[in-house]
Amino acid sequence: MDKHLHIVAHDVPWPADYGGAIDVFYKIKALHALGVKVHLHCFTGSRKPQKELEQYCVSVQYYSRKRKLAAFSLKVPYIVQSRRDVQLLKDLSNDQYPILLDCIHCTYLLHTNQLKDRKVFVRPQNVEYRYYNQLAKHETNIVKKIYFAWESRLLKGYERSIANKAVFWPLNQQDLKTYQEEFGAKRADFLPAFVGWDAIDGLPDKGCFCLYQGNLSINENEKAADWLLNHVFNNLEIPFVVAGKDPSLPLQTLAHSHAQSCMVINPSNADMEDMVRKAQVNIIPSFNETGVKLKLLHALFHGRHCLVNPQAVAGSGLETLCHIATTEQEFKKEISRLFDIPFTASMRAQRMDVLKSLYNNEQNARQLIAWIY
Repeated sequence: MDKHLHIVAHDVPWPADYGGAIDVFYKIKALHALGVKVHLHCFTGSRKPQKELEQYCVSVQYYSRKRKLAAFSLKVPYIVQSRRDVQLLKDLSNDQYPILLDCIHCTYLLHTNQLKDRKVFVRPQNVEYRYYNQLAKHETNIVKKIYFAWESRLLKGYERSIANKAVFWPLNQQDLKTYQEEFGAKRADFLPAFVGWDAIDGLPDKGCFCLYQGNLSINENEKAADWLLNHVFNNLEIPFVVAGKDPSLPLQTLAHSHAQSCMVINPSNADMEDMVRKAQVNIIPSFNETGVKLKLLHALFHGRHCLVNPQAVAGSGLETLCHIATTEQEFKKEISRLFDIPFTASMRAQRMDVLKSLYNNEQNARQLIAWIY
């Protein structure tokens, strides 16, 4: 008998060029390869419909997010309320196939008990209230800061309220613990992130620069780049490259003010891949413990040494593959040490043992199928 599955995504998952899209797209691709007939439903905003998705799905439906006052609620988080859609319920009601709600953002129908007679699963990308709390903590724009703090407050109660209305599959062990112990979820399991990388092929020997990369329009990432430039590479005689999307003018100025640092603005995917592979040290600090840092996984699959802080690897199972530092002095010391250490075949083999057991798309898709059917 054919296996059918509705997947509701909070965004259009192609191009798979950021964390949430990567997990959704490669999950769909892995399920398709195993014969699952995926019915995809996704919300549009800045990302538009994509023909690429039709290769892996028997149907693809698009829904417009509500904006501003149409999405305002004093009780339901904006990221959820803006994705309530009558047509989505109608489309899901045409059959009795299982439903996977990808991200908390897509759970409005779960919250309103309109899916209570269906087999429903939720894939949280983060513990969202913690994620938004961190956004508020690092935001400098007062209006955005108030919004993030209010959203975090609403999300904390919301996430707890739906924790026993479906089966939950967080993508790291720390988030699983939160769902079980803080939210009281009785049906939850760890399911690693689906990724777009197969080969573990960090280049041998040594590179000639250190790299920090990410979406630099996100305040948290700008803060990390600013911290590295002002407090770590401020007096290191080691080349440092900051690369990413849409950096602010002050960050661009800062990056080019140091003799040993520079910035690559809006690199292509191919250029970013080239930098990750050629860097001697991929530096990936994070101010947020929730979720999995897919840029860290990218560097572990294709780069040399990875230097992180504890928040970047919390609950990920990747601790043994990374070098960990906390203070600026520890970062300076580790960068200076790692810059002279060649990347070896034995280091690559150690990564293979861990990554192929955790981040194996086929294996994880088979586990997902076993849980659903």
